Amino acid sequence: MRSLFGTDGIRGEAGVPPLDAATVSKVGAALATSLGRPGVSVLVGCDTRESSESIVAALAGGIVAQGGSVRFAGVVPTPAVAWLTRELGADAGVSISASHNPWRDNGIKIFSAEGRKLPDSVELEIERYIEEAKPAPMAPAVVEQDLARAYVTHLAGSLPHRLDGLRVVIDAANGAAFEVAPAAFTAAGATVIARNVAPDGRNINEGCGAMHPEAMRAAVRAEGAALGIALDGDADRIIVADDEGTLLDGDDVLYLWTLELEREGRKPDAVVGTVMSNWGLEKALKDRGVHLIRAAVGDRYVVEEMEKTGALLGGEQSGHLIRSDLTTTGDGTLTGLHLAALLAASGKSLSAQPRFVHTPQILVNVRVSERVPFDTIPGFAPLWRAAEKRMSGNGRILLRYSGTEALARVMVEGADAGLVDTVATELAAAIRESLGA
Repeated sequence: MRSLFGTDGIRGEAGVPPLDAATVSKVGAALATSLGRPGVSVLVGCDTRESSESIVAALAGGIVAQGGSVRFAGVVPTPAVAWLTRELGADAGVSISASHNPWRDNGIKIFSAEGRKLPDSVELEIERYIEEAKPAPMAPAVVEQDLARAYVTHLAGSLPHRLDGLRVVIDAANGAAFEVAPAAFTAAGATVIARNVAPDGRNINEGCGAMHPEAMRAAVRAEGAALGIALDGDADRIIVADDEGTLLDGDDVLYLWTLELEREGRKPDAVVGTVMSNWGLEKALKDRGVHLIRAAVGDRYVVEEMEKTGALLGGEQSGHLIRSDLTTTGDGTLTGLHLAALLAASGKSLSAQPRFVHTPQILVNVRVSERVPFDTIPGFAPLWRAAEKRMSGNGRILLRYSGTEALARVMVEGADAGLVDTVATELAAAIRESLGA
């Protein structure tokens, strides 16, 4: 069982194990060793946190100590690392980012030579090598400025239509896409109103971006924009606002992208969502003859299911969207560009595009002191069974722990909004009483 890697790489407080310099250098050494040959090349990028530069240097030190080399793209989105790794023929890619977490945290996300997140078995192998590795001196990396520019060119060039005449609000969360996202939309012809593009090392995700899209949606209306996009800290996910300021989540965008494929004559038999995908999405897709396949939470699990089934399209409610012909991982900027292209092609506003009716759904996060099986929490099992019985035929309950934070997630969904709220509140309170941090 993995101990360092969670659902999205290694993540924690910067400077504290496993993100202290010594451990990070061992991660670099273990990665180089796991690739199985001398002289490996690793493509590295990072977000805007003040800890990112030192973590890159520690990681590079471990890679170099094992005879490898590092190409450093500087501050770029996580999906840029995935694309550049494959495009440049690197043996692996690493993104230094803690995504939507606060600035004090950071993380290490590793990609294969094909630009895909690693399966659990490979991460477990790397963990074994970490145990045997020795810390190495830091090796500061030099930024290759042309790598970010190449990614921007790729993004703009992926579009079927230019965006001339579209006004777009972009909230880059003071994160990894603060330069890339506005540049890509501008290159595609859009008029960009950029927000939160002044990172200071500590303001990433702070009251902005995909976690806090309220100001973005207000700006869309104030600026008369066609749409707004809010990215998270590493820009692998997106939240959208239409021209009326209504927010759209990943399920909404997945539905629109499915309809666009249908209009192009490429209607999919199935798309991949997750266990969190709204029931309303499943029903709306079914009505159009499209099956929703549910994967575990995490865009890498979505991608794995897409590979198994041959699905062209997949995504998460949280805003990770994947088109297998365009990207190997969630890419918020690319998704936003293609949603804008959909508007340019249809001639209709985003608010006039088809929508599905969301089933009432509540997600309650409970900060916990430890993660234990839910059915072993004292007194919780009978309450859980009773709640399942109450929801039987009317909805569903999903309990899980976050793979990146010390949180228990309680999701309840059903036709009766009052019942959904009551059940979610009761279950969350019981978990908080026993495990609350």
